Amino acid sequence: MKTRLLVTLLGIVCILSTAAAQEVQSIFGKGKSTGGYGAISNKFTYIGGEFANISEVYGGVLINQRWMVGLAFAGSTNDIRVPMEFSVDPVNPMTYQYGQGGLMVERVFYSNRPVHFVLNMFSGVGFTAQYNRNQWYDYNYHNTAAIHDENWFYVLEPGAQLEMNLFRWMRLSPGVSYRKTYGSDGLGLTDSNLSDWTYSVTLKFGGFGKRWSNHNQHDDQQN
Repeated sequence: MKTRLLVTLLGIVCILSTAAAQEVQSIFGKGKSTGGYGAISNKFTYIGGEFANISEVYGGVLINQRWMVGLAFAGSTNDIRVPMEFSVDPVNPMTYQYGQGGLMVERVFYSNRPVHFVLNMFSGVGFTAQYNRNQWYDYNYHNTAAIHDENWFYVLEPGAQLEMNLFRWMRLSPGVSYRKTYGSDGLGLTDSNLSDWTYSVTLKFGGFGKRWSNHNQHDDQQN
């Protein structure tokens, strides 16, 4: 439900957002676009010493082809097994759930070049919990009995991306970031257990700048 609402919100943002822009060069073509985009990202990291796959969606308004300001939400998708000594139910196999949501800001450098750099910063809240993955259908926010050791904390995650303009409306952005948490006290999940490097692959969809006429191309002066 929350994912569907977020996707709808990002769609509205992309339609309504406008920004001053210039011609956008891409690897496979050029064209007109608007100032705003949504992104889907798959992230690879470690939580509690175990490999974690995290899916993320984010997006917002792109201002002057330089700053994107919006929201981001992410959650783990794989089986992050809880060690026996930290399990709330040693009889059954328990899994850690990780999630985060909050503000996402990106600084885009030379956005209209086919390949360029992006710096970003996530700032928001994170949470962890334990659940029995074999009873996944019981894991929802209306059945609190299925959620154990719920833990909330603050997350700060700066990162960098190498961004490629595949089309005027789509970009590919592999990147790296460092997740730092503050105030986590979950069983087996202190700040040192949750803070780690993250590697990601991101696809961005939307508008990245409005094309100017051929005699008015100043694609490098904006940065």
